[in-house]
Amino acid sequence: MAGKRERVRAENTAEILRLARAQVERDGAGNLSLREVARDLGMVSSAIYRYFASRDELLTRLIIDSYDRLGAIVEAADSALSSRDDFRGRWRAMSHSIRNWALESPAEYTLLFGTPVPGYAAPQDTIGPASRYTNVLVGLVLDMEAAGHTASEVVPAALRRDFAALRQRLAVPANDAMLMRGMVAWANLMGAISLELFGHLHNVVDTPGALFDAIVEVQAERLFA
Repeated sequence: MAGKRERVRAENTAEILRLARAQVERDGAGNLSLREVARDLGMVSSAIYRYFASRDELLTRLIIDSYDRLGAIVEAADSALSSRDDFRGRWRAMSHSIRNWALESPAEYTLLFGTPVPGYAAPQDTIGPASRYTNVLVGLVLDMEAAGHTASEVVPAALRRDFAALRQRLAVPANDAMLMRGMVAWANLMGAISLELFGHLHNVVDTPGALFDAIVEVQAERLFA
């Protein structure tokens, strides 16, 4: 009997998440409603609180699932290259995997990187999943440094302080200049995807991926200079 109850709970949870994700895609994350999900599921509104105690808890689960999907995709793209010394190839693979995921799952990308949901504050539970895809880039930077790549750019004092605080939380032994290169590349990458996905390149660069491809290559030259 316990096994059946667990199976039913797992099935209902999966269906709640599916319906919630569809609602977010249709109406936006700020309009996510537990009552509406319950109605779509054919469940009384009070029953859904046995699965998720609040709208924010359900939203957090959607965010964690999306970060985990993105992280798995980027990890797989990086791991697919047999030569770990092919740093350019790894950079291109991880970059294009993020853009491909964004284009295939625009609602999920918007949930993670779009306008914050008013009144919602992401809990600590999201930090690990949110770090997965960026950890792949950090791993690339560390591998480059281990292979003898160096950087000599002057790192602003404020950024050095932030990097020092980052090292207290995470094991990131890369020197400040190499870390700055990696973060600049990451910021340019995500900015290019957002510009394309949110329509800001319309009538500016209309060839899909053209600006993104250029940014990937420009950042590759800077990363591996």
